[in-house]
Amino acid sequence: MVSPRNVPPFADSETRKRNFEEVNKGFDAETAVSEASRCLQCKNPRCRQGCPVGVNIPAFVNEIKNRNFEKAREIITADNNLPSICGRVCPQETQCESQCVLSRLGSVAIGALERFAGDYVLGGKSVALPEKLGLKAAVVGAGPAGLSAAADLLKYGFDVTVYEAFHIAGGVLSYGIPEFRLPKRIVRAEIDSLKAMGAEIVTNAVIGKSYTLDDLKDKFDYIFLGTGAGLPVFMNIPGEGLNGVSSANEFLTRVNLMKAMLPDSITPVQRGKNVVVVGAGNVAMDAARTAMRLGADKVTVVYRRSRDEMPARKEEIEHAEEEGIRFMLLTSPVEVLGKDKVEGLKVIKMRLTEPDEKNRRRPVPIENSEFEIECDQVIMALGTSPNPILKRSAPDLETDAKGVIKVDENGLTSVDRVYAGGDAATGAATVILAMSAGKRAAAAIYAAATKK
Repeated sequence: MVSPRNVPPFADSETRKRNFEEVNKGFDAETAVSEASRCLQCKNPRCRQGCPVGVNIPAFVNEIKNRNFEKAREIITADNNLPSICGRVCPQETQCESQCVLSRLGSVAIGALERFAGDYVLGGKSVALPEKLGLKAAVVGAGPAGLSAAADLLKYGFDVTVYEAFHIAGGVLSYGIPEFRLPKRIVRAEIDSLKAMGAEIVTNAVIGKSYTLDDLKDKFDYIFLGTGAGLPVFMNIPGEGLNGVSSANEFLTRVNLMKAMLPDSITPVQRGKNVVVVGAGNVAMDAARTAMRLGADKVTVVYRRSRDEMPARKEEIEHAEEEGIRFMLLTSPVEVLGKDKVEGLKVIKMRLTEPDEKNRRRPVPIENSEFEIECDQVIMALGTSPNPILKRSAPDLETDAKGVIKVDENGLTSVDRVYAGGDAATGAATVILAMSAGKRAAAAIYAAATKK
């Protein structure tokens, strides 16, 4: 008989909602071995088919069962260069774990086991690299797609230079995901391992400003664009330009990358006491939970659809509720109003919505249902799109109307020797899907470079 699924310990909700320490404490060795022992080692492992990067899940889980923790990490990193990160932020419940044959009884906790193996030798051991090809590759963007592409290109024998627009590498891993979900020491360790493999990382380099795409083509044999999707989306309703209204992208960047939570921060962020977050994805949960940690008394998440359609991970929604975040569903903002000219005080006019019988993804407004709620800070968490800076400097680079780079099945763009992947080529998506795109493009670059 299969034993119940093991659950990692979590920090107490009343304590954690006022600090930035990691919420999920992860498995210890004994719990990891116990959980790994639940795996049935299926002959046809559907869990592996559910992994976007194809990690050999049964093999690494079996090594954990046998207490060969370093070997487990080696198996994972053959396909996934960022195990400690993916173990924390990937939606395993809808990918590998959803395919587990034990799903009805409680899937094997693949994500928690991946995190354990990744953390056991954080950053990993030195990787034996092949003989150099004598070719140079530029990777633009040090986020999940770029880091994954860079690591695989190094493994193929390329000399790799990574260009990052911010002063710290990591992309969304550094500026977007809060410390309480993904400690930055984890991101730094994974990036340090990439440097140890031989990657050169150039920060404060905006491609389209600091360098053009043509500049890179003159210097490198191949280029991978993993520039992400960092341009925030707004509702375009009246009042969005008022002081106290910001995007979740700006809010989280100030806190995560620029440490605005510290009292001596040179880039402070507004600390609302009554905060409204519009949206219901993982970024909305991150923004809401961050606002609570910055001292808010009340945080409300407003979403125009139902709970079943909230795109955030179930675990993140539950953690938000445990921390006192409130949800106002089937409700959509109409206008942001100032009130009585009192600085910082806002009123949001709302309208109730209901599901459309033909298309539940497009709720329809209910007539004469407007009402107002007070707040002193509004955070828009409605998604992001690619930044247009790169496109403006590279007119031959084909994009769609939203600025998403057009690529073929291998990631090749309309420009010769230039590949792209991740959010820049799909729009905002998950970390693991961006990594998968980086790996696929790296393999295509290697195939093109070595073609007889």
